[in-house]
Amino acid sequence: MRILITGGTGLIGRHLCKALLQADHEITVLSRQPATVKEKCGATVQAIGSLDEWRRNQVFDAVINLAGEPIVDAAWSTKRRELLWQSRVTLTDALVQRINASNQKPAVLLSGSAVGYYGDGEEQVMDETSPAATDFGAALCVAWEQAALKAVPMGVRVCQLRTGLVLDRTGGILGKMRQPFKLGLGARLGGGHQWMSWVHIDDYVAMVLVLLHNTQASGAFNMTAPEPVTNRAFTEKLARALHRPALFVAPAWVLQLALGDRAYLLLGGQKVIPVGITALGYRFLHPKLEYALSDLVG
Repeated sequence: MRILITGGTGLIGRHLCKALLQADHEITVLSRQPATVKEKCGATVQAIGSLDEWRRNQVFDAVINLAGEPIVDAAWSTKRRELLWQSRVTLTDALVQRINASNQKPAVLLSGSAVGYYGDGEEQVMDETSPAATDFGAALCVAWEQAALKAVPMGVRVCQLRTGLVLDRTGGILGKMRQPFKLGLGARLGGGHQWMSWVHIDDYVAMVLVLLHNTQASGAFNMTAPEPVTNRAFTEKLARALHRPALFVAPAWVLQLALGDRAYLLLGGQKVIPVGITALGYRFLHPKLEYALSDLVG
């Protein structure tokens, strides 16, 4: 298949490019720094720096839309909120417009979203049929998904990837947590009762490949492992995997003072289960957190 990927130089994108290249697919990555694409994604990967470079007669069989600025890394000023919106919703709108302008449209669009769609669900178990929340993160996800769905009337199969916390050896949440925990400075967040819906990077990539090839798959999919855990349990299991204690607590008021509006991303959570991908017959490689962490950091 000839596949266009946005966000291909990110954590998930790099792993996905590797898997797709191993399966002999032809990959093109849209990047603001196209000169870095071959180094990050693979020597045979082609790069474009703008959607304007997608010619009308250029054929992509599939588009995988993973682009989006990190949501936690900077304070949510008005300018930052606009950047988060532009990098997700505006870019997806532009991507769908390019799909519409192409002479031969891709068969499928796999487009990013996040479990933040559901807001802070407290103890409620949520699947793909659960309603969206109304906070900024949820509104961002809703608009992001709606932008992708504009491709459906064009005859394009659309899957929305409601992504949880992706666990990887070197990046993502483990990349931020690993060193403090190795130093014995691991801490639960607030009361630690908030739920964390996580997924091993290998499962994430494998699920994307299922959705890419299964022509019956469409709509929203929770890209999470089947057994979410509380922050308290996550903290204990990560500390155990690293053979370190985790004796500290980051008080909620400290996080709120330091992060402002973003604190709810750490102090709230979602108890999400992946009904959609399981119904397609997918069997998880790493369904339990302790074994996933053992594989990644043990």
